[in-house]
Amino acid sequence: MDKEHFDAIVIGSGFGGSVMAYRLAEAGHRVCLLERGKAYPPGSFPRSPHGMRDNFWIPGEGRFGLFDFWSFHRIHALVASGLGGGSLIYANVLMRKDEKWFVQEDLEQGGYEHWPITRFDLDPHYDAVERMLRPQRYPFDREPYSSTSKTKAFADAARGLGLEPFLPGLAVTFANDGQAPVPGEPIRDEYPNLHGRIRQTCRLCGECDFGCNFGSKNTLDFNYLSAAKRHGAELRTGCEVKAFEPRREGGYAVRYLEHPISGPNEDRESRAHTITANRLILAAGTIGSTSLLLRNRSAFPGISPMLGTRFCGNGDLLAFAIRATEEVDGKRVPRVIDPGHGPVITSAVRVADEADGGEGRGFYLEDAGFPEHIAWLLHMFAMPRPIGRMIRRRFIWDWWGKGPDPNLGSQLSEVFGNTGLSTGVLPMLGMGRDIPNGNMKLRAGRLAVDWKRRKSGAYFDRVRRVSKDLAQELGARYMDDPLWYLNRLITVHPLGGCPMGRNVKEGVVDSRGEVFGYPGLFIADGSIMPGPVGANPSLTIAAVADRIADGILEPGSGTAP
Repeated sequence: MDKEHFDAIVIGSGFGGSVMAYRLAEAGHRVCLLERGKAYPPGSFPRSPHGMRDNFWIPGEGRFGLFDFWSFHRIHALVASGLGGGSLIYANVLMRKDEKWFVQEDLEQGGYEHWPITRFDLDPHYDAVERMLRPQRYPFDREPYSSTSKTKAFADAARGLGLEPFLPGLAVTFANDGQAPVPGEPIRDEYPNLHGRIRQTCRLCGECDFGCNFGSKNTLDFNYLSAAKRHGAELRTGCEVKAFEPRREGGYAVRYLEHPISGPNEDRESRAHTITANRLILAAGTIGSTSLLLRNRSAFPGISPMLGTRFCGNGDLLAFAIRATEEVDGKRVPRVIDPGHGPVITSAVRVADEADGGEGRGFYLEDAGFPEHIAWLLHMFAMPRPIGRMIRRRFIWDWWGKGPDPNLGSQLSEVFGNTGLSTGVLPMLGMGRDIPNGNMKLRAGRLAVDWKRRKSGAYFDRVRRVSKDLAQELGARYMDDPLWYLNRLITVHPLGGCPMGRNVKEGVVDSRGEVFGYPGLFIADGSIMPGPVGANPSLTIAAVADRIADGILEPGSGTAP
């Protein structure tokens, strides 16, 4: 039986894959997109402990969940598995890479990154992506949004340091077109989404990073992927690619496992399939695409020796200001930050670097938050002492023969004690221009990353110093991410592994995303970044993918369906 054949196969449905699937399908190509995870319509993201237990990607244990957590030497990485990729769990920020950060260092003289594209090259593609993702800024000038304490606290602290806070574009719908923002209002989309569900405007629940159960986030399944499906693209979920290779007659063959991720056949075993295409686009993310190429390297003997290089975490660093205080009537009192109110990120500051009058390598700091169930978890650490106090008081009343007070309201209220640990905390997310000196490789058949924090030590010291100053402005105590003390970091923005370059000695792909030496094989995700984006990288990854699609669709490129 003949194998299914397509004009293009896209592996992955994140910010690169979804853009590629849409652009090629819109142009009339027969497209098959393979996504290893499942689809998540509004209301399907788990919240219970039982649901969260199975919400990890561990296929060997029969778990096909959303979160895929990797632990490497000195660095951990969290990525997503689901239709929409990282957009399902990211914090919504859509920010363009600063034009000064498209650096072109001399790699032969010890430089670390050379971008073969510029901001000028990407600007029209940034515009195109923003038209699809429709970012809105947090409406902090209107009620009930203006009562978001963390936004005000972050702005107060930033201005105290001479920094200028701003509200970045967020892929969140706060208001329908031409209307005032209202939480929980039905969203009037131009076209139905692939889930066939009604979405609601942002309800300010702070659950963005766990998946939005109200459809308020403009995740890729609601725009690019829905549009790709309308144009005829096949979107296959539960399909994990294992191998691919060039075909003698041209094009590429892809072998994948179809996992029993949902439906009545949940208990059946995974099934193997092979399909072919004229073009293959890897868009499985930094870890996914690099790992796939490393595992299938024998089928691509001419691939660049740069495969696996230029890995970085986009300078990600998490820190906290805890137990914030403020002065009221001449006294320091606890300041309510309430990090669970609003979307996860609402505002940011940019700290200048040597490219624009500052020092060292620049970065952004962003306010952050977490949902209420995390606040409860934090507060549990503060409750044992007041609970013990209540028990002792009731015991003393019994001992003196007076009998306990039948009205428990006052004592139960005291059980909650000082809520400063949960309400007075401001998480701060740093990201910027760390040094892309990591190497990804296979070690005993497993993916490994050799990365040393020391090389970017000066950068991380600057991020921590400014974070400490922000905490001080809030009358709070500064706390590092606990992993810092173990000489480890966590990134949610892994980049590199298949970097762009001017030639095969500098990169795995050219500036149009095509793999050197393998016509028709493209990579369109964070793995092709030759260094840190600096800002949240999702918008740049999507813009680069849009530019790659333009190259494929150019007249005379030999890509007619």
